Amino acid sequence: MDYYVVIPAAGQGKRMNAGMNKQFIKLNNIPVIIHTLNVFDKDENCQGIILAVNEYEVNIFIELIREHHIKKVIKIVNGGKERQHSVYNGLKALRDQVENTIVLIHDGARPFIKKTTIHKLVRCAARYDGAVVAVPVKDTIKAVQNNIVQKTVERSSLWSVQTPQAFRLSVILAAHQDAENHHFLGTDDSSLVERLGKNVHIVIGDYENIKLTTQEDLLYGEAILANRGNNE
Repeated sequence: MDYYVVIPAAGQGKRMNAGMNKQFIKLNNIPVIIHTLNVFDKDENCQGIILAVNEYEVNIFIELIREHHIKKVIKIVNGGKERQHSVYNGLKALRDQVENTIVLIHDGARPFIKKTTIHKLVRCAARYDGAVVAVPVKDTIKAVQNNIVQKTVERSSLWSVQTPQAFRLSVILAAHQDAENHHFLGTDDSSLVERLGKNVHIVIGDYENIKLTTQEDLLYGEAILANRGNNE
């Protein structure tokens, strides 16, 4: 089933403390963003990629795309102040598509998503209002106030939500427009859809689908790539 994907890549990545946009950090001598783009570029079901980037970094992204022969980037848009604004700018670039078009939203710094998971997600989004990739929480979760534990949260109903997240174009555009109208800033795109009373379904992912946020994540990422290389 065909889809488009919006990839926000305009974050500063301050927690990475790398002195550059973390999209440009190299894993196995290839920039993180290229690892991510390759997943979708090589997927026959992906009809196009929209990148949202910092305006001052547009030329860097264009050069990387050319250098690594990425073919499916159809539009590069300016990122916004917050991730949510960047995603909305990317979605608006797809307004000419039919309203039932499936659109994925995926973090540029999450390069380990598997194609099989993407396809499950797209099929789920076509049936419901939206779908997100998630994994069950492993650790015990506690609510804390002023460094004092208030309660232990029941873990069985808790999921750690990742990206991609997938929606019909009409649904996610309406959700972002409503959020903008009411000056609401969500922690992810599915939270905007939930505000409209829509049902968002879970597609089970895997724990390797990490977002590269800290230096420790880079070490784990190198290990993931090495393991996948050994299994090919």
